[in-house]
Amino acid sequence: MRAAFASSWALLLGIALLMLGNGLQGSLLGLRASIEGFPTAVTGLVMSGFYVGFLAGSAATPHILGRVGHIRVFAALASILSSVVLLHAVFVTPMSWTAMRLVSGFCIAGLYVVAESWLNDCATQETRGQILSVYMVLVMGGMAAGQMLLNLADPGGFELFVLISVLVSIALVPILLTVAPAPRFDAPSKLGLARLYAISPLGVLGCLATGMSNGAVVGMGAVYARELGFSVGRISLFMGIVFFGAVLLQWPIGRLSDRFDRRRVITLTTTLAALIALVPAAAPTLPAPALFALMGVFGGLSFPLYALCVAHANDYLEPDQMVSASAGLVFAGGLGALIGPVAVASVMAQSGPAGFFWFLAAAHAAIGLFAIWRMTRRAAPPLDEQGAFVNVAPAAPVATAWAVETAHEDDPPATEPDPGED
Repeated sequence: MRAAFASSWALLLGIALLMLGNGLQGSLLGLRASIEGFPTAVTGLVMSGFYVGFLAGSAATPHILGRVGHIRVFAALASILSSVVLLHAVFVTPMSWTAMRLVSGFCIAGLYVVAESWLNDCATQETRGQILSVYMVLVMGGMAAGQMLLNLADPGGFELFVLISVLVSIALVPILLTVAPAPRFDAPSKLGLARLYAISPLGVLGCLATGMSNGAVVGMGAVYARELGFSVGRISLFMGIVFFGAVLLQWPIGRLSDRFDRRRVITLTTTLAALIALVPAAAPTLPAPALFALMGVFGGLSFPLYALCVAHANDYLEPDQMVSASAGLVFAGGLGALIGPVAVASVMAQSGPAGFFWFLAAAHAAIGLFAIWRMTRRAAPPLDEQGAFVNVAPAAPVATAWAVETAHEDDPPATEPDPGED
C-alpha cells in the first residue's frame, strides 16, 4: 500500500486541487446565472451542457492518450479548462456559457480518464479498493470544500472565476514534476449497453436514475437555495453539506451491501432518500437548520447509490466483462446527469422551488420500485459470490471504463517523456 501511494501521491494531490476548483465552479455558475436573470429552465440547459461535453470527452480522450501519453494529456486539458473558466466572466450569456460548459465537461472527463487509469495502473488487486476509496474521498471532499470558497468574494464579480482558474493551474504542478512512470493504456473487450441491461437491468437503470438525481443536485442545488432567499454563505453550506454527507455515509452503506442482498440495501437506501426529500417538498418553509440537516442526510443516502448499482451489476458479470460493463454504467450515469438539471429545472419552473425536492423524491422512489420488482424476477447471488464493494464517486468521476471501452485497440502505445525533458 505504501508503494502504491508513493507512486500516486502527486496525482491524488492534483485531483484534490482540481475538485476544489470544480466544486466551486458548479455552484458559482448556478448562482451567477440566477444573479444575471437567466430563467430557471435556461439555467438547467446551461448546466446540462457539462454532461454533453463529459460524454464526448470520456469517449475521445483515449485516442489522444494513445498518441501523446498521460502527462501531456493532463497538462493540455487542465490548461484548456483553466482558460475556459476565465471566459465565463467575460461572455455572460446563456449560449456562450452552454458552449463553455460543454468544453469544461470534455476537459474534466479527460482528466478523470487520466487519473483513474493511472491509479488503476499503480494499484494491485490487494490495494485497488483502498486507493480508489482515497480517490473517492478526495473527489467528494474537494467538491464539498469547494462550496465553502463561494464566501471568499462576490459571486457577481470576476474574482471567484480567477480563483478557480488558479486552482486548476496549480493542479498541474505535482503531475508535471512527478518522477513516477505513467502507465500504458490498453483497451479491453467490449460489452454493449443492451447486453449489459439484459445482464443487470437494475444496475443500468439504477445508474441512470441516480445520475439524474445527482445531476439535479449538483446542477440546480444552488439555484434552489437562491430562490429560497439564502445568502451566499448559506448557499455554500447548503451545497457543501450534501458532499460531506456523501463522504460520511458512503463507506458504511457499502459495507452493509457486502453483508446482505445488495438489492435490499439499494431499496432501503433509495426509499429513505425519497422520504427525506419529501419532507422539504411538502413543507417548503422549513427552518434553515432543519433543511441543512435533511440535505446532509439526503446526500449521504443518494450519492452512494451509484456505487451500489455498479457493485450489484458486477455481481452478475464474468471477470473479463467488468471493465467493459463499467463503461456502460458510466455512460448510463452520465446520461442521467445530463437529463437531471433540465428535468428538475422544468419541474421548478412549473411548481416553484419545492419542485426541486419533488423531482428528487420521484427519482428515488422509481429506483426503489424497480428494485422491488427485480427481486421478484430472480434470486440474489450467494453472499460469498458477491464482489467486494468499492467506493466510486457517482456519475461523472468514474469515466475511465467508458473511455477505455471506446479506445482503439490499434492505437500506438504512448511513450511518456522523462519529467525533466522539454
